[in-house]
Amino acid sequence: MLNRLAGSTSPYLLQHQRNPVDWYPWGAEALQKATLEDKPIFLSIGYSACHWCHVMEHESFENPHIAAILNEHFVSIKVDREQRPDLDQIYMQVVQMLTGSGGWPMSVFLTPSTKPFYGGTYWPPENRWGRPGFANVLTSVADAWKTKRQAILEQSEELVGHLQKSIGSSANSSHGTLDSKVATTILEKADTTLLELFDPNHGGFGRAPKFPHATDLRLLMRRQSIDPNAHRWNAITKTLDCMAAGGIYDHLGGGFARYSVDVRWLVPHFEKTLYDNALLVAAYLDGYRLTQNSNYANVVRETLDYVLRDMTDPLGGFYSAEDADSEGEEGKFYVWSQNEIEKILGDSAAGMFCEAYGVTQSGNFEG
Repeated sequence: MLNRLAGSTSPYLLQHQRNPVDWYPWGAEALQKATLEDKPIFLSIGYSACHWCHVMEHESFENPHIAAILNEHFVSIKVDREQRPDLDQIYMQVVQMLTGSGGWPMSVFLTPSTKPFYGGTYWPPENRWGRPGFANVLTSVADAWKTKRQAILEQSEELVGHLQKSIGSSANSSHGTLDSKVATTILEKADTTLLELFDPNHGGFGRAPKFPHATDLRLLMRRQSIDPNAHRWNAITKTLDCMAAGGIYDHLGGGFARYSVDVRWLVPHFEKTLYDNALLVAAYLDGYRLTQNSNYANVVRETLDYVLRDMTDPLGGFYSAEDADSEGEEGKFYVWSQNEIEKILGDSAAGMFCEAYGVTQSGNFEG
C-alpha cells in the first residue's frame, strides 16, 4: 500500500512510498496535523544515494512495530536534502549542536511549531554498538512529550536561540571586507591546524573514517605556492599520492568514492557524489600545477571522463550521486573476487595484479 510520498518528484521520497510509516512530505498539511493533534514531529532527512539511509529504512521504517509507534505518537515528515538544502542546513546545525557531529540519515524531533528539541543521525532498531535503539528513542521522546513538556519547550527555545545567534553571526560576517591582517592570521591558523592533523603514514587528516578534504588541500597548496615549506609539501604530496593509489579512487572507472572507512584509504564507502569529484578535480589540478606530477593530471582526466560517462544525463544535466548499494548490497557493483580477476586477466597477469592490489581468496575486508 502506498503512502503520501507516492506522488513526490524526489527519488529519495519515492524510495519510502511503501513504508508502513504514515509519512508526510514537508508542508502545511503535516504541520497543521501536528498542531491539531498536539503531537511532536519526527523529521527524517536524507538523500537517494545514502547507504545508511537505506539501512535505517530497512531496519526501522519497514518495521511494523516501529512504524506503529511513529504513527501513534508522532507526525512523521520525510525530506530530501537535495530538494530542500535550506531545511537540511538548519536542522543539521541543530544536530551538530546536540551531538557534536552530523550526517545522514538525519533524525530530528520538533515541536508542532517546528522548533527542534532532540536529534541525532542513524539509530539501529535495538540497542547496538553503544547506540540506543530507535524504538527506545521513540518511546522515550513520546513519554517525555507527555510528562516533561515544559522541559522540552525550554530546550527547544534554547536551541532556537543558539541557532539564531549562529545564523546571525554568519550573516554579519558576510558583509564588508575582512581586514588583511585578520585574514592572514586565520589562514596561518588553518595552515598550522591542518599540518598538526596530518597523518604522516597514510596521508590525509585525522583518523578513520577518512574524508578527502579537497578544500583544505587547496588551501595548503595556495599557502605552499607563496610560502614554501617542506612539511607542508610532504603533507600535500603524501595525501594526493595515497588517495590516488588507494581504494577510495576507482582505478578502473575513474572518480573518487565519498570516503574511506579505514585509515589507509583502502576500503571506500562506495557512494560517489558529483560535488566531491568536482572538488577533487580542482584539488588534483592544483596539485599538478604546483608539482608538475603527471599522475595528478591523469587523475583529473580519468575523473572528468568518469563524470562525462557515468554522471551526465543524455539531456545534458549532471546526476548528483551514485548509490553505494547495488541490488540491495553495499558495494556489490565494485567488488571483485580473485576468481573473477583470474578469469578476465589470465593466470600470469592476475598473479601480478592480485599481489599489487592485495587480493586473496578470503578477501581483504569483511570477507
